[in-house]
Amino acid sequence: MLKDIEPVATVAVRDLAIARKFYEGALGLTVEAENSEVLTFKAGQFTLFVYRSQFAGTNQATAVTWMTGKEIDAIAADLKSRGVVFEHYDMPMLKLEGDLHVADGMKVAWFKDPDGNILSINGM
Repeated sequence: MLKDIEPVATVAVRDLAIARKFYEGALGLTVEAENSEVLTFKAGQFTLFVYRSQFAGTNQATAVTWMTGKEIDAIAADLKSRGVVFEHYDMPMLKLEGDLHVADGMKVAWFKDPDGNILSINGM
């Protein structure tokens, strides 16, 4: 039933104005719709709802991943130039090369939004 319907990623934030500055300014996304509780961004065919919640930043796992393909190095450099700070994790199967974790043809970088939500770019 749901296999033909695209899901929407949903991220909780405390302050929509701060979130808007990060998602628009640092990540380069454009707001498609908004109200007092939700910002709706579009990235390719992907929709991202950023909504106000008292539980913002409580997820300790990756919330959203952008599949960047071979452009990951350039995208990571661009994000860094916009002030995005990448997380560095000690993972036995991954080697840290700059801000990218690398293993067997995969490259991934993690970063957080202002509320601590974990986001990533993946260059598989």
